[in-house]
Amino acid sequence: MPTDVIMPQMGESIFEGTLTKWLKKPGEKVTRDEPLFEISTDKVDAEIPAPASGVLKEVKVKEGTTVQVNTVVGVIDGDGAGSSSPAPKAAAPAETKAAPSAAPTQAKPATTEKATPQADGTPTKQQPQATDTAASGGGGAGTDVIMPQMGESIFEGTLTKWLKNVGDKVTRDEPLFEISTDKVDAEIPAPASGVLREIKVQAGTTVQVNSVVGVIGGAGAGAPAAKPGPAPAAKPPAGGISPGVQRAMDAGETEIPTQMRGRPEVEPAAKPAERKAVAEQPQQVTQFSAQSASGERIRSSPLVRRIAKDNNIDLSQVPGTGLGSRITRDDILGFVDKYGKGGAPAPSARAAQPSAGIQAPPARPAAQPMQPAFQGLATLGTDIPDEVVPATVMRKKIAHHMIESRRTSAHVHCMFEVDLTRIVNYRAKIRKEWEARNSAKLTYMPFFARAMVKALQQWPIVNSSFDGETIHYHKNINIGIAVALENGLIVPVVKHAEERSFVGLQRAIADVGERARTKKLKPEEVQGSTITITNPGQFGAVFGLPIINQPNAAIMGVGGINKTPLVLTDPDGNDYMSIRSVVHLTLGYDHRVIDGAIADQFMATVKKILETWNEDIG
Repeated sequence: MPTDVIMPQMGESIFEGTLTKWLKKPGEKVTRDEPLFEISTDKVDAEIPAPASGVLKEVKVKEGTTVQVNTVVGVIDGDGAGSSSPAPKAAAPAETKAAPSAAPTQAKPATTEKATPQADGTPTKQQPQATDTAASGGGGAGTDVIMPQMGESIFEGTLTKWLKNVGDKVTRDEPLFEISTDKVDAEIPAPASGVLREIKVQAGTTVQVNSVVGVIGGAGAGAPAAKPGPAPAAKPPAGGISPGVQRAMDAGETEIPTQMRGRPEVEPAAKPAERKAVAEQPQQVTQFSAQSASGERIRSSPLVRRIAKDNNIDLSQVPGTGLGSRITRDDILGFVDKYGKGGAPAPSARAAQPSAGIQAPPARPAAQPMQPAFQGLATLGTDIPDEVVPATVMRKKIAHHMIESRRTSAHVHCMFEVDLTRIVNYRAKIRKEWEARNSAKLTYMPFFARAMVKALQQWPIVNSSFDGETIHYHKNINIGIAVALENGLIVPVVKHAEERSFVGLQRAIADVGERARTKKLKPEEVQGSTITITNPGQFGAVFGLPIINQPNAAIMGVGGINKTPLVLTDPDGNDYMSIRSVVHLTLGYDHRVIDGAIADQFMATVKKILETWNEDIG
């Protein structure tokens, strides 16, 4: 029996991942839990195990492709069929009919998100990934169109506009309707190809998540899908669309919309432009801007952004006719039809000759010509050759989350100087015996983690999260441990730290750190942190000013341990100089929820615990 291979969710705020490498080829045998493919997100690079034993029958997503979580990326045949002939023969009608790339089988029922497992077998509440069952033939049961859940705290949404009418043909991942919640406005893609057979919820209606709002039937869609023929890339492009765009539209290769990732309650007046340099053409640096010239955010779907990228179009020059001036698929295709690939008009020409049938909203300013990402780049390295390399998926998403954290939290930092001489001497005295007894390396990190746990029990507000309306006091203390990798940074989580002994903390910290560096972390081990520790001191830094790891309210930075002269006071009140082992601890905290007095008292508690350490560490 075939088993779908799913793109897992690697964190609460992660909605997509890039499949970087297949470790098996079609036709090869796989064993359950054997590494099958590698993925990369902004938080983790990981090997994903096979969900079942059998033969890798089909690879649906190629290496280097970014897809939404819960997307089917491959199929494992549990019966072992196809191991001797991984490539289906064109002359066999039955095989052609069964091939998912031609048309999904009729026997496979349409599914909703309740039937879509993550890599660890647990159900997910993300946007449903329905199959194209209805598209295989006319008159089937149809595919339900679901109101998606746009966030953990979102339980309803308003369907503001249908982008298709009953009887219209729709393509999988094509924008079908628009919704609005208290956190996001978004276009929702069609879960399957076919014909919009029924609209169950009218525009303007507010319904609960997972409600069925419409039905897509297969009538009129099955014939083209079932006809075997040349690959989409071999078809002549229609309407000036490049072959790459046509493949993306046919295969549903989309990215999760930025609008679906949530937004702060109060958006900044102007956001920095998000730009991408085209590394394949060093002489031509093109800007695909996410902002208009006035700083207004440009709203568009993943398909629109892909079409713009493949046709070298600056989205700031395309007028949008969708909800809130969103650029729709028809807008970008009309723009490409009128002006062609790569040839965006000058502002004066565009103002004098607007595209037929597309009228820019009055509030959208005249577009400016495309410019390099930074004007200063043109003057740098004129006599020294530069090396231009594309940013990795992890690097780009780290950048995105760091900026979003700065925009979300009101960052404030306080720093405390801690005399660590007592612990340094204690560790040096018992280290060899302790490591032999516990079969673990004795580092300083569990001392800091243990002191943090004890202090959090006295100041629980530091172990909280804030969503703009409510404060979540977490019962458990789940410590995120920042781990530096060769190509980025990830934060695995030591959960239930308050229940662990000193030895247990040391082993857990060492374990997640090692598995982070060897890509052996499980998805659930990089989510659920309530506070974070980062250790720049291991590289020689005196202290750091770390950015908060969302949705935490605080992060503690540990500086280097250095010997330095301190002024001390003896019991008689006399001052004297002494060489001491000193560390600087920094707390970055969200001033929206943690006041300065609380942060300082919390850190004073950590300082006292460390300077007067009297715990037997086992």
